[in-house]
Amino acid sequence: MFTVYAHRGSSGTYPEHTRAAYLHALAEGADGIETDVHLTSDDVLVCFHDSTVDRTSSGSGPISGMTLAEIRALDVVSWAGATVPEQYGSSREQVVTLEELITMMRRVPHELGLAIELKHPSPFGRRLEEKVLSLLMDLGWDPETSRIGNVRVSLMSFDPAAIDYLLETIPGYHLCMLVTVLEQEQQSGLGLITRNAIRYVMGRIHGGAMERLDSGAVGLAGPGVAYARKYPERVRGWLERGLRGRAWTVNTVEDAQFLAGLGFTEFTSDFPALIKGYFANKLEACS
Repeated sequence: MFTVYAHRGSSGTYPEHTRAAYLHALAEGADGIETDVHLTSDDVLVCFHDSTVDRTSSGSGPISGMTLAEIRALDVVSWAGATVPEQYGSSREQVVTLEELITMMRRVPHELGLAIELKHPSPFGRRLEEKVLSLLMDLGWDPETSRIGNVRVSLMSFDPAAIDYLLETIPGYHLCMLVTVLEQEQQSGLGLITRNAIRYVMGRIHGGAMERLDSGAVGLAGPGVAYARKYPERVRGWLERGLRGRAWTVNTVEDAQFLAGLGFTEFTSDFPALIKGYFANKLEACS
């Protein structure tokens, strides 16, 4: 059984993390939704990937320094050159909080997965984790099963310390340790000292991630496609030892086929309908 999560919603069709992207993912029949969360200055969990609004809005500045109302006043659609259908809300209704996303998903009459990435470093430190856990509890979440009604919740991070903090509350089965290729973090435009500092910090984070995965402290291994292609035997070893694999960002049938061959059963994609269609056709051909 293969599970396909919509990466930041159906972000290959509509601007990432918008109401339109989430609603379209549900309309397309995605098995789940992947989202990233940050805290606003007025202590609200908002679905946004970057720590600033610069790349995906008409504004600029850190999310941590803005209120939800200020973020909602921004245009988060035009940057992608997309037009949002009327049924998905107006351009000023596209910023979504984590609570609103969960409410949206609970209206669906079947089971869905929700993968929440806690973005670090955060100026709020572990307040980010505390706020996510508090919100989930308020919505009726059961930590042991990690469910809110029809929604199965998993929490993810590239930060090993965030995973350790979450392990105090949540069984490791519901936690995903994310990993990426280190070279992607080394920006040639930076000075030598800065590049070396980044390599050192990223090396420590990477080493911590390997420890959590190799020890089986978490239930999910979350490598990017590039990582799985560069270290296929390492990844295969995690899956053979009992970890579930959820790869990102799987946007081609070729990548889906390769990852399934390694043993992956969960896939995060900008084009969930495409990847779901591939696996549906594969299962049909085998039946």
